[in-house]
Amino acid sequence: MAETEKTMTGAHLGMLLWALIVGASFPAVGLLSDGLPPLLLTALRFAIAALAMVPLLRNAADWRPGPAALLLYSVMGLCLAGFFGIMFWAAHRVTALSMSALFVSMPLLAYAFGRMLGVEPRAGRLVAILVLGALGALGLALAQTGGNMAELQFGWNEALFFFGMIASALYPVLSKWGLSRGMLSRDAATRTFWSLAAGGVLIALAGVLLEPLEAMARMRLGDFLLVAYLGVFSSGVTFWLMQRGTGVLTPGAVTAYSYLVPFVSMIVLFVTNPAVIGWHWLPGSLAVIVAILLLLRRGSRETGSLGRQAA
Repeated sequence: MAETEKTMTGAHLGMLLWALIVGASFPAVGLLSDGLPPLLLTALRFAIAALAMVPLLRNAADWRPGPAALLLYSVMGLCLAGFFGIMFWAAHRVTALSMSALFVSMPLLAYAFGRMLGVEPRAGRLVAILVLGALGALGLALAQTGGNMAELQFGWNEALFFFGMIASALYPVLSKWGLSRGMLSRDAATRTFWSLAAGGVLIALAGVLLEPLEAMARMRLGDFLLVAYLGVFSSGVTFWLMQRGTGVLTPGAVTAYSYLVPFVSMIVLFVTNPAVIGWHWLPGSLAVIVAILLLLRRGSRETGSLGRQAA
C-alpha cells in the first residue's frame, strides 16, 4: 500500500509541476523574434526535447519499439502534430476567448475517449470535477478579456480548432490504451522520446511544405537558446511528466491539470503587472483550486481503496 500511495502521489505532484512549467512558459514564447516560422520552430523544439530524453533511454530494456508500437507512436505523434499545427493556424483566426472556451473541453474529451477505449472507468465524481475545473478555467479566460462576451465566436475556424482539441485529448488516451495492452514501453522516457520524435518529423514536413525555410536564418542566438529551453523543459520534461502520470492516472485525471495552466499564467501576470489584479479573477481561481483539491482527494481515496483490496 505504501508503494502504491507513493506512486500515486508522485504522479499527482508531477502533474502539478507540469502545470507550473506549462503556465510559466507562455510568457517566454512571446520573447521570440517576430517573423520566425512557427511550425519549423516547433519541429526544432521537439527535436531538442527528443534528444533530451536520449540519456534516459539507457535504463529502459524495451526502448526499441516493435512494428505495432512504432505504428501507435506514429499515431500519437500525429496527434501532437495535429494539435500544434492547428493551434498555430488558429492563432490569428480564432479569438483568445473562443480558444479558451474550446480548450476547457479537452479533459472531458479525454474522459469520453477513455471510456470508449476502455481505459477510463465510469466515474461521475470525476466528471463533476472536470466540469467545475472547466467553468473555473473559462472564468479566468473571461476575466482576462474583461468579460467581453463579444469575443466568444464559433464558426468554421473554431470548428477546426476543436479538432485540435480532439487530437490533444487522444494523446494520453492512446498512451494509456497502448500501456494496457502491453504495446508500449513501461518506461515514461521511452514513450516520450518516440512520440516526440514522430510528432517532430510530421511537424517538420508540414513546416517545409507551408513555411519558407530561409526564415529560419533570422534566428538569433537568444532565439535558439529560448527554443532550447522550451524544448528541454516545456516539451521534454512536461511530456515526460504527462507520460509518467498516464502510467498511474486515468486520461481524464491527467488532462484535468490543464485547468491549472491559466491559473499559473494569471499568477505570472500579477507578478509582472500588479495593476491588473481585481476581484473579477476570484471566481474562476477558486473554482480551479477547488477542482484540483478534489482531484487530489479523489486520488488519495483511490489509493486507500487499492491498499485495502491488496490487504
